[in-house]
Amino acid sequence: MSADVAEPFTTRVTLSAALIAELGAPRSGLKAIAQRSDSAVIINAAGEVDAFNEDIWRQLIGEAAAAAEPPGALVIDVNDFDFLGCCAFHVLADEARRCRERGVAVRLVSRSPTVARYVAACGFDGILPVLPTAVAALYPLARP
Repeated sequence: MSADVAEPFTTRVTLSAALIAELGAPRSGLKAIAQRSDSAVIINAAGEVDAFNEDIWRQLIGEAAAAAEPPGALVIDVNDFDFLGCCAFHVLADEARRCRERGVAVRLVSRSPTVARYVAACGFDGILPVLPTAVAALYPLARP
């Protein structure tokens, strides 16, 4: 899994035992870690999300979002995915709306132009910004 922000994110987010078991199951097709720094949480995930494991994905996103505190961010790095079904983006958009209400920004990290095009085509670009690196997602106002 990619780690362009590994250093400040050394504290793992405590996920539920049920979710950890699901993520560890060979049939899940989804692997993930969630780490925090101050009020921000970043998820580094890999594998695939489809209708088969959508509930696990929803639980992961929900538990990680709950750990993010205003005015922080929930950053989801999707660079290491083999496949993201449309259900994955709907889960992210739903959570982004909930997070926005409590002052937490949700941002995707992807170097793939396909991800940004899909987010825009679904009409989620207003609530799910796609940035090329986790650093850019965490510090969107910082410009070189």
